[in-house]
Amino acid sequence: MKRGAIFDMDGTLLDTEKYYSQGWIETADKFGVERKPELALKMSGSNWAVMPDILHKFYPGIDADKYIETVVNFAKSEAKKKLDLMPGVKDILEYFNSQNILMAVASSSFASTIEENLQRSNIRQYFRSIIGGDQIKNGKPAPDIFIKAAQGLNLDASECYVFEDSFNGVRAGHASGALTIMIPDQVLPDDEIKSICTVYDNLKLAMLAIQNNEI
Repeated sequence: MKRGAIFDMDGTLLDTEKYYSQGWIETADKFGVERKPELALKMSGSNWAVMPDILHKFYPGIDADKYIETVVNFAKSEAKKKLDLMPGVKDILEYFNSQNILMAVASSSFASTIEENLQRSNIRQYFRSIIGGDQIKNGKPAPDIFIKAAQGLNLDASECYVFEDSFNGVRAGHASGALTIMIPDQVLPDDEIKSICTVYDNLKLAMLAIQNNEI
């Protein structure tokens, strides 16, 4: 069993990725441009620094900062109305805690947003290290965020599990050297993603596989 576990937040710990996905698509209406559902997939797991470049590939000349701000505010507003844990979260957190597995959160969201959401969800106490996308230079799919989160646990990334729901997150986890596990939320893994991670339908199934030394 690994000594550490690093979790993405949106779509992995908390059922919030759907709000961002909805926001990336529907905000197009406010800017008078065509909705492009594939934008949500490209943005999922991306660092704030690269979001304007991604957005401009879909909508050249648009005010990227304003568009991104609108999406973030929409997601925050929806999360305040309803903030649910993903299936199996409490099971795996309690199990890792009982086994003295150190835990961290590594999310592209701002660190302040991570803190607020974990507190509101009553799971903040499980995590020793929290790293937000605003605390690193190179976001997912670069491995930096997981390497830094592991360092916050005084571990190497290779000593950790990484739990992710996005393609970019899985790529980052794999690149860090961590044992990467995908729990699909908004998108299902393709052949590339399946080749670099293990896939389970929810965190409880992943926990059971770890308990049984299957991964």
